[in-house]
Amino acid sequence: MTAMLEGLVAQAEAEGAARVTLRALVEEASEVGAARALRTLGLLDDKAGPDIIELRQLIQGWRDAKKSALSAALAWAVRTIVALFLFGLAFKLGLIDRVRG
Repeated sequence: MTAMLEGLVAQAEAEGAARVTLRALVEEASEVGAARALRTLGLLDDKAGPDIIELRQLIQGWRDAKKSALSAALAWAVRTIVALFLFGLAFKLGLIDRVRG
């Protein structure tokens, strides 16, 4: 229990309420609140579990695709830089003129 809830239980206990009754009341209220929150989100039906699993898989797929795309873009950038460097080096050494003629 949170500190605030613990304080309220202690206060009710001091006024004569049984701790067992208070804990049962807190548990029941928690379950009702959780069910209300799930209902508000549209996750209280039998399809909610599979839907959440599917959403998690979609999100993981998106993360994997994003990681692959970034990795591929970085690899292409490195290859391009190396190719330009080699082309510049060949030009500087005069290898391009030798190939032409």
